[in-house]
Amino acid sequence: MRRLLTALAAVSIAASVLPVAAEAQQRQRQRGSSGQQADGSENAPSTRAPRIAPLRRRANAGPCPFVKVLYDAARYVELENGRAAIANVGYTGEIEGVSADCEYREADPIRLDMDILFQLGRGAQATEDQKTYRYWVAVTERNSAVLAKEYFDLPVKFDGSRTASVHEQRTIIIPRAEATTSGGNFEVLIGFDVTPEMAEFNRSGSRFRVNAGAAQASAPSQ
Repeated sequence: MRRLLTALAAVSIAASVLPVAAEAQQRQRQRGSSGQQADGSENAPSTRAPRIAPLRRRANAGPCPFVKVLYDAARYVELENGRAAIANVGYTGEIEGVSADCEYREADPIRLDMDILFQLGRGAQATEDQKTYRYWVAVTERNSAVLAKEYFDLPVKFDGSRTASVHEQRTIIIPRAEATTSGGNFEVLIGFDVTPEMAEFNRSGSRFRVNAGAAQASAPSQ
């Protein structure tokens, strides 16, 4: 009796397996070794997208800090004896523009990359063909106290010209107290290292072009 049941079970299993195997063999024959379908036409190339797509760059944890040029220190004008006249102009400079981008994720500090455009000039009182300007970058809590301030030298060679244009690339790191601290809480200010008299001259709205003292220079405007 046991032998009979075993034989019947084996027959049952074989009956269920054989159709599956036959179906698989049928599909294999339809494909053929030449890559053709059952009707003789070739299989179309697969257009299925890869299962693992390239990783995209993750977005920052928040907005970037605000980056501005401080108006009082946006220009550098040397005036002989402090008198605002073309003949008294020495070296001049202006921060014409700044572009910035940042990166930070999770609890990382903020990495801020800046490209600062300086326009520099030599006036009638400029005796050398080169000048080392000085500027600063300050990190502040937005509309509040200064958190850090660093000075940088900007050596410029005029090579016989009255003007020079310089792109300065600068990277600063801003720590964050915690992962939820957004870059929007900070403000980054840029300016020349100017004397109080220079700052007052800038605030008054008076200005000289960077090539003041040259033949094409304009008079100061109020």
